[in-house]
Amino acid sequence: MKILEEYFHYYDLAKDDEKSRERLISLFSEKIEFVLNGDRKQGMDSWKSFLNMFFEGSLEIKHMYEGWKPVPREPDTYQTKWAVCGKKATGEVYTLTGVDKARLDAEGKIVYLENIPDTANAFDKYKNL
Repeated sequence: MKILEEYFHYYDLAKDDEKSRERLISLFSEKIEFVLNGDRKQGMDSWKSFLNMFFEGSLEIKHMYEGWKPVPREPDTYQTKWAVCGKKATGEVYTLTGVDKARLDAEGKIVYLENIPDTANAFDKYKNL
């Protein structure tokens, strides 16, 4: 569970700090499967591409979350409600809310991450990774 607690912490720092970005990436399995608004991507290269695109378009970001709780009948799977505020590279500020669902592999790394924002098209610009 420590890895999940570190996820948002390092995500917020990774934009401007290379060691935090490396630590964030190290939380994930090479076989990571992640889902943004129902769009499924696989592998560490796709995950790194998403992060690079996201951070290039952001000046600042801050997540708040309620705490990871086990998902009934889904072994090694947890979810949390989250809220984020940020400032895009354009200077525009934004807020989003939603739920993240994560599964850990036998090594305790994140092998599955699903981001379910309350805003239906929140991640449309990342569909062509």
